[in-house]
Order: sequence, then structure tokens, then C-alpha cells
Amino acid sequence: MSDLNEQLLDAWVTLSTTVNNDRLVSEMSYNESILCNILYRSQTLCPSTKLTATDLCRETGMLKSQMNRTLNAMEQKGLISKERSLADKRQVYITFLEDNFPAYQKQHEKLLTLVDAITTQLGAQKTCEAITLLRTISTIAGDVLRTQKTTERENET
Repeated sequence: MSDLNEQLLDAWVTLSTTVNNDRLVSEMSYNESILCNILYRSQTLCPSTKLTATDLCRETGMLKSQMNRTLNAMEQKGLISKERSLADKRQVYITFLEDNFPAYQKQHEKLLTLVDAITTQLGAQKTCEAITLLRTISTIAGDVLRTQKTTERENET
């Protein structure tokens, strides 16, 4: 099983470093591109839902300090706006500014070109299988990491 684990880890790292390549996302940082995707998708699919930096940290796994730096840079570039909640002054909602959609869309199209080439070579059936497998791996990884954090907290007390 150890060799299989090493092979899976190697494949995971190889895929991650390939996708997280500066040449794929050159107009904005990788984290900015990911956050634009999350915000745009959220605003498109569920316009009434407003996301906070905490929500984005939860979804991306980014540290709060890293999230704040990234959001500040995005705000300076005019990609997002921040709006304090009227109901709860502690809440700051993050909104993707649709006026800057072309900057994000350029990055998104670059990535879709890569994904299209992968899909073409894999074929529809294997692509569907890959999607299912990647989502399953992501879910299991999240569950395992949450369990490990809970166990670590319990052992500290």
C-alpha cells in the first residue's frame, strides 16, 4: 500500500503544480483567479447569497492572513468590492465586480482551453469518470483532514 500511496501523492503533486503554473494564470495570481471563480459562480448561481472572507477561507483552505492580502490586492485592482453588513457590522461581504469580468474571463478561457484539450484526449466517458473520482477524492480528503484536526484538538485538551 505504501508504494500506491507514493504514486497517488506524486500524481496529485504533479497535477497541482501543472495547474498552479504562473503561465496558465498570468494576468492575476492563482489565488485571485480561484477567488474570482468562486465569487462569480456564487453570484451567478445564487445572487442572494453574500460571501464573506470567512466563507472564502472555508471554501479554499487559505489562511486568514493570506485571504486578507489577496482580497486587498483584488480590491486595489478593482476586481472586487467590500461592503460592511448593515445588520452585523462584523460581517464584510465580498462582491465580484462584473465590470472587470473580461480580466477574469481571459484567465478562465485560458484554463478552459487546457481542460478542453484534456477532455478531447480523455473522451467524454473518462472525463465524467475523472470528475466523479476527483470530487470523491476531494470529499474524502476534506473528511480525513477534519477528523485529524478534531483528533489533534482533543489530544491537546
